[in-house]
Amino acid sequence: MAQEFDEIRSRLETIAEELADLAIVRLRESIDAGGQELPVDERRLTRARRAVEKAIHLLSEPDESVF
Repeated sequence: MAQEFDEIRSRLETIAEELADLAIVRLRESIDAGGQELPVDERRLTRARRAVEKAIHLLSEPDESVF
C-alpha cells in the first residue's frame, strides 16, 4: 500500500508544481497588463495547489489503522 501512496503522492507533487507555475504566469500576465489586483484565476489556482499539498501531506503520514 505504501508504494501506491508514493506513486500518487509523486503525481500530486507534479500537479502542485504545475498549479504554482500557472499561478505565476497569471500574476505576470496581470502585471504586464497593468493590473492592480490579483487575478481571480490566480486565487483559484493557489487554493487548488494548497488542497493538493494537503493531500500530499495526508498521504505522507503513517498509516493509523495498524494495530
